[in-house]
Amino acid sequence: MLTSLLLALARGRSGVVTLAGRAGHAQNGLLRWATGRARSDGLRVLRAQAAPDDRDQPLGASAAFMTTMADRSESAGAFPATLDRIGTAPPTLVVMEDTQWLDPGSLSWLRALVLRLAPDTPVAVLTSGSGASAGARSWLDPVVASSVPTQRLLVRGLTRQGVAAMVETVCDRPGDPRFVAAAATATDGNPAVLRDVLDRFTGLGHTPVAARLAELRTLADAAVGDHATRALSCLPAKSADLMRALAVGGDLLGFPLIRTLAGLEPESAQELRTMLGADGLIVTGGTRTQVRHPAIRNRVLEGMSAEERTRLHSRAAVLAHRAGADDEDTARVLLRTPPLGAPWVVTTLRRCFAKAMDAGDHSRATACLVRALREPLEPGQRTRLTMELAAAEAISAPLAGDRRLGELIGSGSAAAGLRAHAVDIGLARGNGDWARRTAAEALSRSRPDEKDGLTALFWLADDAMGDPGCALPAVPALPGRPSAPAQAGVRAWQLAVRGQDLTATRELARAALAGDSPYTAPALPRIAACRALVLTDDHEEADGELDRLLTVLRRDHRRAAAAQALTVRADLAMRAGRFDAVERELDAADQALPAAKRHPLIAPAVTALRIHVALETGREASARALAAAPAPPGAERGMDWAALLFARARVFAHEKRWAETAELSKECGRRLLSAQWSNPALLSWRAQAAEALYALGDVDEAARLSAENARLSLRWGSASTLGLAHLWSAPLTGSGPGPAGGAREAVRILRDSPSRLLYAWALVQVAAGQLESGDAAAARLSLARLSGLRAAYPSSRLAVSVNALAERLERPPGPAGPALPPEWMSLSEAEQRTATLAGCGHGNREIAALLSVSRRTVELRLSNAYRKLRLNGREELCRLTHDMGERSSDAS
Repeated sequence: MLTSLLLALARGRSGVVTLAGRAGHAQNGLLRWATGRARSDGLRVLRAQAAPDDRDQPLGASAAFMTTMADRSESAGAFPATLDRIGTAPPTLVVMEDTQWLDPGSLSWLRALVLRLAPDTPVAVLTSGSGASAGARSWLDPVVASSVPTQRLLVRGLTRQGVAAMVETVCDRPGDPRFVAAAATATDGNPAVLRDVLDRFTGLGHTPVAARLAELRTLADAAVGDHATRALSCLPAKSADLMRALAVGGDLLGFPLIRTLAGLEPESAQELRTMLGADGLIVTGGTRTQVRHPAIRNRVLEGMSAEERTRLHSRAAVLAHRAGADDEDTARVLLRTPPLGAPWVVTTLRRCFAKAMDAGDHSRATACLVRALREPLEPGQRTRLTMELAAAEAISAPLAGDRRLGELIGSGSAAAGLRAHAVDIGLARGNGDWARRTAAEALSRSRPDEKDGLTALFWLADDAMGDPGCALPAVPALPGRPSAPAQAGVRAWQLAVRGQDLTATRELARAALAGDSPYTAPALPRIAACRALVLTDDHEEADGELDRLLTVLRRDHRRAAAAQALTVRADLAMRAGRFDAVERELDAADQALPAAKRHPLIAPAVTALRIHVALETGREASARALAAAPAPPGAERGMDWAALLFARARVFAHEKRWAETAELSKECGRRLLSAQWSNPALLSWRAQAAEALYALGDVDEAARLSAENARLSLRWGSASTLGLAHLWSAPLTGSGPGPAGGAREAVRILRDSPSRLLYAWALVQVAAGQLESGDAAAARLSLARLSGLRAAYPSSRLAVSVNALAERLERPPGPAGPALPPEWMSLSEAEQRTATLAGCGHGNREIAALLSVSRRTVELRLSNAYRKLRLNGREELCRLTHDMGERSSDAS
């Protein structure tokens, strides 16, 4: 287009071309190229450039043209004379840059010039402009009667290929495709901005690769802001008013309200919007007009005084509320306003808080409540908001939440019951130290109606601490049969962990759950009551109460307490053998209270359950990794540490690393017994330690632990503990009905128990015994009872065991051989191996080397084998081994 204009001018033909576009789109660069080309072709060039100051200078930009065209004797303002001489001038290119800044007189002169042109007049007019001239209107619009060809070209931003070319030119190497794409997006293809960004980028020694995208975006934001600042400095004052209003409320208010916020008349505001849009500073979509780029918005806000920002944000919030704007948008503005003193402010912020909590945006949720607390509030409302904020801060800022709760508890204005609720909120995250100290101090100045709840929470926190630490003011012990619901729940848990009086435990737990509504009572004593019902085998009852409690906790956004309730539900699912439910509940607990925010004292509980479910579902590598992962500092001080020790011991037992199993199991027991937690229903550490010790040859200690486990199980009396005792005690002590009989008794006891996983393993043991005794029909029936679990979890440890038994059951019978003596099955696996090697003629030293045990262990195992098999020595053992024939290989 420009080349055609110049060629026509060289032949004495006239024409008009105007280039328009956003600022920085190289309109002036194209004009300068055309100017240079015209001069090299021998054409006369008259060039001028308008500036913002020219708007207030009559004929400011056009004066240069008139002076050149007029005789020296004429005035530079002899407007008609200069136009009359155009026809006699040599071929002339009239160039005017930045027509958007022309004063009215200069615009009239330029239009008059075009109207005087005839097709054979040797004058061409070439102009550039940005802003309003890039929109629908142009300085040429009033020129409707010109007889010369006029053309208008809208210069757009660079394409992706254009950006790539500039990147290669400036950076002296091709840009990575991702770098080019990011550069195009960050600069919107604006050549001037892109060149500025690339100059800064290369000046820092960077190369255009994807690894430098962060630096590119930072520089682009700065360059966009700088170019916008220069553009804004040239705008009229009312344009700045509109930009400020848009920076504050553009993403919140429709344009009519933005106009009101800026204090502009409708026609003026519309004209300014067109101009700012053409300059690329704002963008309009639907009913909203917004600042185009965050960097521009930030520059506008930075250029305002703090007082002006506050005033505009306050007005924008009020306008948004009146217009029924979305709560989240309104709250975003309210976060930047001073207190407004209007009731709708707190209501809006609380609704936004709830939405943010549901979305997992805890930082935004806490910001909404912090802002709400700056409003004038009634004391009760302020207290409730403070507690809601502290519950949210348990996730986003735990230490701040503890501090806030401590201040609330220590104040003299706390309403009845709120101190106990505040301690309950703090304890939910697991900080037993803080809860013990705070509850004890609060009791010394609490009202009578607060003492029951605070006392209950003190002892609940105390029981969770393996090492209570510093001394505190004396707190009275809980009554044996308390009437207060919170105390009943904690007392039920105390009895449960100590294995004392199952009937009283159940009654107290039910009283705790029936006494107060979950909508008004502290949550942690209710969760303690549910945990007690788990140990009494009342799983369905506990699950129902936890479900009701979770509804309330989720409604009130008490994520930390919800995480504790979900962890108990995961334990229920684990005992029931519902492994997929265990994973779901633990994932939900982690979502409610992320591991990074969970207090170290309660962190091991979730890890322990994840280890158990990994082992049961056949993911041994995952279990090993979880067991080997370091626990957070301080975790060893809480009672949940025992659960992690037990889980780690199970991993070692699975790998038959019996020494480590025994040590960790006994360490688990020491931790529990230090707090008098002796109930086998809690953690069956004695049974696990006994198995390991028996495998190591310490038969006496194994028998002692097994007998103690049986005695305590009988004292507690739940089906789960009794079934476990029968499953473990017989094979380790050699007394009673033996392993098969113990397994059968366990199945009988556990048949109606909610501990379906334990029942399933008892069935596996029964089926194994039936198969060994040759009762295939009974074994097939036992395995059939396990078909549901086997199908649901085909890769689980249980399924693997069932499949192995099923394969043996379906295996074609081989040549008949002498049956294994019944007493042989009373031997442990280690004793069978040792006896087999001895019966095959190996000496004790050789056996010890083969099995990697001590000679003393070999001697103890053989002694046990002689006693159980009723043999008088090695000679009889050799005959028995020979008689068993090929069957001896199964034992080895």
